[in-house]
Amino acid sequence: MTKENIPQTMSLCVIALNEEAFLPALLENIRAQEYPHDLMEVVLVDSGSVDGTRKIMEDFRASEYGFSRVTVVDNPGKSQPAGWNVAIAASQGDVIARVDAHSVIPPEYSRILMEDLQAGEDVAGGKAARISCDESPWSRVLLEVENALFGCGISTSRLICRKQYASSLSFPVYRRSVFEKVGLFNETLVRTEDNEIHYRMRRAGYRLLMDPRVKVSLYARNSFPSMLRQKHQNGYWIGRTSLVCPRCLSPWHFAPVVFVVAVIVSAMLAICGVWQAAALLWVAYGGVVFLSTMRCIISDGFFSFLQLLLPVLFLSLHSVYGVGTLHGILDALRSGGKKENQ
Repeated sequence: MTKENIPQTMSLCVIALNEEAFLPALLENIRAQEYPHDLMEVVLVDSGSVDGTRKIMEDFRASEYGFSRVTVVDNPGKSQPAGWNVAIAASQGDVIARVDAHSVIPPEYSRILMEDLQAGEDVAGGKAARISCDESPWSRVLLEVENALFGCGISTSRLICRKQYASSLSFPVYRRSVFEKVGLFNETLVRTEDNEIHYRMRRAGYRLLMDPRVKVSLYARNSFPSMLRQKHQNGYWIGRTSLVCPRCLSPWHFAPVVFVVAVIVSAMLAICGVWQAAALLWVAYGGVVFLSTMRCIISDGFFSFLQLLLPVLFLSLHSVYGVGTLHGILDALRSGGKKENQ
C-alpha cells in the first residue's frame, strides 16, 4: 500500500432523532476517543428532533474538544438511510464511521478500527452487544430476551472471539472510496439499509472485517410495548426488502415468519381434524422455549419471578416479528415491488 492510500482522517458520524436522553453520554464517548482529535471530525445529523437533541449538538460543536471540525446538519428525509447519506455528503475525512445515537462506544473504537483500515482493510467493525438502560428486574428480563439467541437470532457480532470477515457489521468504519464505488444508502429501505449496502459492498469485492477487540453496545428497549413496535418494524422491513434485495438477507431473518405461517397452517389443519402437525409444532417450540428460558436464568446469574414471563415474551416477539414480515411482503406486492436483477 502506498503512503497516499493509507487513510489518516476520520469523520465520525451520528444520526439522531429525539435522543436527548442518550446523546450526552455518547458525545462523552466521542470526546474520549483515543485516535488523535486533530485527525478527526464529528458530523452530527439532526433528523427533525422536537426535544433538546439539536441544542445538545450545537453545544458540543461550540466546545470542539480539539477535533479538526464539528458540524451539525439537518436530515430533511428524517429516515436513517437519508441521514447517513447527508452525513457522508457533509463529511471530509478519508474514513467514515457510523455510530448509532442509542449506543456506547469505547475509547479505543476509533484507534483500533483506523489501525485495521491503515493495515489494508476497506471496511471494519466491532463486536456488538445489547445493554440495559437501568438495572431494574424488568429491564434485565427484557435484556435477556434481546441477548438470547432464541430471542434475536444468531448474530456473528455477538459470538466471535477472533478477527474474521462477516456479511454485515455494527457501527462500522468505511474508506470513503468504498462509497464512491458502490454508491450511497438506499433511502427506500428504512430499517435494512445496512444489510443492502453491505451486500453491494461484498458484490463489489470488499470484505467486511469484524474485530472483536472493539466492543460496542446498543441500549435495549426498557418498555415491552416499544420493543414490540421495534420488532414489528424490523420484521416489516425484512418483508419489504425480501422483494427488493433477497440476497442481502440471511435465512435467520425469515425464521419468525416461517413460524407464524406454520402456526396458521397447523391451526387450519387442526380445525379439519388433523391435529398432529399443531401438536408437533407446539411441543417442539415449547421445548426450545423452556431450554432458552433455563439458559437465560442460569447464564445471567440472577433470578426474578419476572423471568417466568420469558416464554410469553419469546412467543410475543417471534409472533410480532413474523406478522410484521408478512405485512411487509404484502405491502411490497401491493406497491409493485420487484426483485433486483441478479
